[in-house]
Amino acid sequence: MHVSSATAAADSMVPGVSPAIYSEADFRRIADLIHAETGIVLTERKKMLAYSRLAPLVRRSGLTSFGAFLDALQGDARTMTEVVAALTTNHTYFHREPHHFDHFETVLRPDLVRRAQANEEVRIWSAGCSTGEEIWTLLMVLLGPDRSAGLKIARSKLLALASDISVNALAGARVASYPASALEALPDNLRRIWCMAEQGKSEPRLAIDPAVQAMVRFRELNLMGDWPMQRPFDVIFCRNVMIYFDVPTKERLVERFARQLVPGGYLYIGHSERVSGPATALLDPVGPTIYRRKGVA
Repeated sequence: MHVSSATAAADSMVPGVSPAIYSEADFRRIADLIHAETGIVLTERKKMLAYSRLAPLVRRSGLTSFGAFLDALQGDARTMTEVVAALTTNHTYFHREPHHFDHFETVLRPDLVRRAQANEEVRIWSAGCSTGEEIWTLLMVLLGPDRSAGLKIARSKLLALASDISVNALAGARVASYPASALEALPDNLRRIWCMAEQGKSEPRLAIDPAVQAMVRFRELNLMGDWPMQRPFDVIFCRNVMIYFDVPTKERLVERFARQLVPGGYLYIGHSERVSGPATALLDPVGPTIYRRKGVA
């Protein structure tokens, strides 16, 4: 097999993995596998990324080639989970795409607060929650700048589900601790009320208030698989997840989200994502990358 100089250079940084054991056929197997498992499309330009992310797993396995490693994945759910985690990108930050939170605060929050205060069930889902910045931002906006009133909402029948396919990202989300600089994009009043300074750290860090943490149920979930949720949601955030999918996969997923919303419920997607296909019959656009489920609430 011909090995490019770039491949050889990358291989030289991964002890125990020979350049000759990572072939074009191996990459195609990896790309097909990750697409079938997660819907993510790995283009040819991701060949070296796939190599660099998986080479440590190959080396740890004790196998001598990527092909043997891929063969051994059959029936090995634990290693498959690690492969998915290695090949998925988890990039997010607090208060990302602020217009979504502005819309949520002005349009949805008043009714959700009213229902929570009336002890009615409110259901929110952050699908593809990554390391937690989205769900924490969303809940701080919902609880608002009045701590006493916010704590009453936090103790209501409000369910906040945060799911991701990456167990590593979920682990970070559950810790709920971040460099203080990462929270600077939050409105000051929300950060002061719902975040706590951590003592004894080498760098300034803030932890999410325990009352906010208690509201969230984190779950490992592959959006391409079965969804265990039985009841619909009032709000679904799934932002900058579908940019890695092909069009048929996006359309199937958005239709599933639409059907998982209550009539009048809202779906928020990423700034470069659009609704197309069967979901257009179920959703009305109401703002930039904001959609409302048709029907009477």
